[in-house]
Amino acid sequence: MPERDDEEREFDIKWADGAEHKEPSARARMLTARWKDNPPGPVPFRGEPEYRGSRRSSPRGSSSWVSTAVVLGCVAAVIVFLGYINFRPY
Repeated sequence: MPERDDEEREFDIKWADGAEHKEPSARARMLTARWKDNPPGPVPFRGEPEYRGSRRSSPRGSSSWVSTAVVLGCVAAVIVFLGYINFRPY
């Protein structure tokens, strides 16, 4: 019986995908209604990015290189530790 349900579902998906008229999504309908009275203005392909500042407020203004150095230092420490474990005598 489950095989028949899968076959029917596959048929329904193919049937729905082959429909000539597809209803627009709720978001498309909402934007169409909103833009009917107030159409959006032209937008450049790539606008100027807005300066948002850092995500974290730090008194010294730490930058991304500090976090990169911390991560690389941790990776190096793990590599050295694993090397120490493998080369020590039993």
